[in-house]
Amino acid sequence: MRAALPLLLLTLASLAAGAAEPLRVGSKRFTESYILGEILAGAANRAAPAEHRPGLGSTAILFEALKSGAIDVYPEYTGTIAREILKHPGTLTLAALNERLSGLGLAASVPLGFNNSYAIGLSEAFAAKSGMRRISDLAGHPKLRMGFSHEFLGRADGWPGLKAAYALSQTPPRGVDHGLAYEALAAGELDAIDVYSTDAKIARFAIRVLEDDRGFFPKYDAVLLHRLDLPRRHAAAFAAMQALEGSIDAPRMIALNARAEFDKLSFRAVAAEFLSGSGKVAPRRSLSSVLFGADFWRLTGEHLLLVFVSLAASISLGVPLGVAAAMLPRAAQFIFASVGVIQTIPSLAMLAFLIALVGTIGTLPALIALFLYALLPIVRGTHAGLSGIGTGMRQAAMALGLAPRDRLRLVEVPLALPSILAGIKTSAVINVGTATIAAFIGAGGYGERIASGLALNDNVMLLAGAIPAAALALIVQGAFEIAERRFGWMARARGTS
Repeated sequence: MRAALPLLLLTLASLAAGAAEPLRVGSKRFTESYILGEILAGAANRAAPAEHRPGLGSTAILFEALKSGAIDVYPEYTGTIAREILKHPGTLTLAALNERLSGLGLAASVPLGFNNSYAIGLSEAFAAKSGMRRISDLAGHPKLRMGFSHEFLGRADGWPGLKAAYALSQTPPRGVDHGLAYEALAAGELDAIDVYSTDAKIARFAIRVLEDDRGFFPKYDAVLLHRLDLPRRHAAAFAAMQALEGSIDAPRMIALNARAEFDKLSFRAVAAEFLSGSGKVAPRRSLSSVLFGADFWRLTGEHLLLVFVSLAASISLGVPLGVAAAMLPRAAQFIFASVGVIQTIPSLAMLAFLIALVGTIGTLPALIALFLYALLPIVRGTHAGLSGIGTGMRQAAMALGLAPRDRLRLVEVPLALPSILAGIKTSAVINVGTATIAAFIGAGGYGERIASGLALNDNVMLLAGAIPAAALALIVQGAFEIAERRFGWMARARGTS
């Protein structure tokens, strides 16, 4: 029986490794991409297992995720593929795109039926007052307050190329999240923003879209950008997605965007309506229905995984580093400088660096980032606890004839435990909040709701992500404070015995 057990485990492991992985659909962090991602995943799920990894970020992140195999497919636009991914200055047909993409192991297919171009928008009242109808008219207004999405600011087919093509001399535009730009324009904080031609807010906010009179922007036909071997690896799911070809025209896409942005349906509900063809109006959401929605336990599990796996790794390294800093004073400065400089790196910059380093998005780079951010409080707490032990206690331990290692293990660390726990508590609470950023690279957790809320400027969705994260932080802090009191009492009892 014992001899058969390893064989059984090996067989089960082989079966698990050989099990078909679900089709992984990615999306960018704006309304339309979220909806299209849900539509693709929903259509594929009718034929085979599929999952949606929403709001992964910019084109560059999605492209790298696709190349590395972290995702299999995501909705993209032909102009973006040509200008931003392939760095081609002209307009390319779908066949020409695929000729160039094949060398990267990728392909573009399944035109969905609409063009979603970049454009420049002004409020109708401001545009009428200033007499602007074309992008070239912007040249006569150098003091315009412009606010563009961060991706548009950096893309060759965005502000840098537009500025050169139209000889614009405006001051550098502000970076504004696309989901918030329309509200900033309506509030008079901005004069001009970048828009997508299928944005539902164009009509709602009475935006005048300026004519691209020099034809700078290419066509941005919506297609699927996927790995070249996808039709072979996920034949049934891919066939189901192919059935979507030509099924969404521009008015339909605008209506779908409006369902999410104005009717406050979830992206999944909008996709379900489209796929069912029912056109039924889903009930309006309350905070409690969103807070305890179908995704609550999945997001909770993902958030707990991010927080406590990274925390366990930080403890396993941070405590020994704190001990080393206390036992080796000459090394203390180097140790504190090393773990301290990590805290100065912005979290999004850290995630971007780790994605490039490990070659994938999702849980792994997020865990590494949280592990690194959690080190400093643990190292400092361990060092402070050990350094605060009185000379008399150390001499008493030596008088008992204990070896240095035994003194550390049996006397000094137990006495320092309250301070060590305080450092771990600080790291745990910080991790709960920082873990919300991990959703921007597809690691899930409560940050997934926060990212969706930002994309939609949806306060209900933002609160549905922020409230459980705050509650979890309070629960973690309370649990550690109970542990600190218990171990503090034990340390005091040990110190007086």
